[in-house]
Amino acid sequence: MKKILLIFVLSLFIMACNTRKQVEKAVNSGNYNQAINTALKKLRANKDKKRNYDYALMLQDAYYKVTERDIENIAHLKKDNNPENYRTIFEMYLDLDARQNAIKPILPLKVNGKNITFNFNNYSDAILDSKNKVSDYTYEKGLELLESDDKSVIREAYSELSYLERINPNYENTRELLEEAHQRGKNYILVSLNNDTQQIIPSRLEDDLLNFNTYGLNKFWSEYHVNKLENLNYDYAMQLNLKGINVSPERINEREFIREKEVVDGWEYKKDRNGEAIKDSLGKYIKIDKLVNVKARYMETIQTKSSHVIGDVVYLDLKSNQLLDAFPIDSEFVFEYVFARYRGDKRALNANDIALINNRRVPFPTNEQMVYDTGEDLKLQLKDIINSYAINRL
Repeated sequence: MKKILLIFVLSLFIMACNTRKQVEKAVNSGNYNQAINTALKKLRANKDKKRNYDYALMLQDAYYKVTERDIENIAHLKKDNNPENYRTIFEMYLDLDARQNAIKPILPLKVNGKNITFNFNNYSDAILDSKNKVSDYTYEKGLELLESDDKSVIREAYSELSYLERINPNYENTRELLEEAHQRGKNYILVSLNNDTQQIIPSRLEDDLLNFNTYGLNKFWSEYHVNKLENLNYDYAMQLNLKGINVSPERINEREFIREKEVVDGWEYKKDRNGEAIKDSLGKYIKIDKLVNVKARYMETIQTKSSHVIGDVVYLDLKSNQLLDAFPIDSEFVFEYVFARYRGDKRALNANDIALINNRRVPFPTNEQMVYDTGEDLKLQLKDIINSYAINRL
C-alpha cells in the first residue's frame, strides 16, 4: 500500500514538473496566451499553494510580455492606415480586455507574502472606437460585394455581414442585407425523375424518391425543388434517370436433411459387470442418464424473389447547358422467406430448425411492392451521391 502511495505521489510530482516546463517553454517561445491559460488553470485550483508560486510569476511575466506585444502591433497597424486592419485592431483590443478580465478574479496573488502586481488598462473607449470603424468599413464592403452577380462574391458579402451582425447586432439594415445575400447566394437545383424503363413505377416510390424533406439535404447554400417555380432562375438540374427494372419469377426451393442426435431419455441405475445395481458410499443406488439416438427428417422450403433497378444521376449546369457529371446507380432487393416441417422425433432438431418449423408459407410480394422495396436502397444511394458531390461542388 505504501509503495502504491509513493508511486502516486511521484506521478503527481512529475506531472507538476512537466506542466511548469510547458508554461515556461510557452513563455520563452512567445506562446503567451497558452502560458496564461495553463497558469490560470493551476492557480484557480489553489493559488495559495507554495508549489504554485512559480505559476504566479510566470503568469505575470507572460501577461506583461503579451500586453506589450499587442499594444506595439496595434500602434503599427494604426500607422499603416489601412481599413483592412480595422478588424484586427478591434479583435486585439478585445483580447487585451478579455485577458486582464480573466486574471482579475484570482487576485490578489502573493509569493512569499508579497503581492504580484498587474497593471490593468481601461480599453472601453478603444474598443468602442475600433468597433465603430470596423462596423462602418465592413458594412460598406458588404454593400460593395452585393453589387456583384457572382454567387461566390455574394457569399463573401454574407460572411462579412455575418461578422458585422455578431459584433454590432442589427447595425443599419444588416439583417435585411444578410437575408438578401443568403437568397441570392444560394444555388437552386431543379430535380426530376425520368422513367426510361418502359414499365410503370409505383407512385409511392416516385413520391418517396422525390421527397427531399426526408433526405435532409437542403443545406444553407443549396435548395432542391421538385416543383419548378416560374419566377426563379435555376442554377442546376439533377436528373434521376431510371433505365431498367427487372423482377425475377417467384422461386420455391426445397431441401431435405436427416437430423440425428443422442439425447437423454430418462434414467437408469448404474450396474456392474454382473448386472447388479451399484450403490454409492452412503448406500444409495447410483442413477445415470439414459441416452438414446433419435432421428428426424427435416424438410426446408425457401421462398425467393428479387428486383433490380438500374439508372444514373445526372447533373447539368443550366446556365451553360453543359453536363457536369453522371453517377450510375444499381440497386437490388431480395425477398427471402424460409419455413420448414419435419417427420420423426422433434428432439433431433436443433434450435434453428425448431424456429423455422413454427413458420408458415407466406404470399410472395407483388412486383410493385418489390420495386418499391428496392427504392429504399435507391434513396440511400441518391443521398450519398448528393452528399459526396452536390454539397461539395455546387
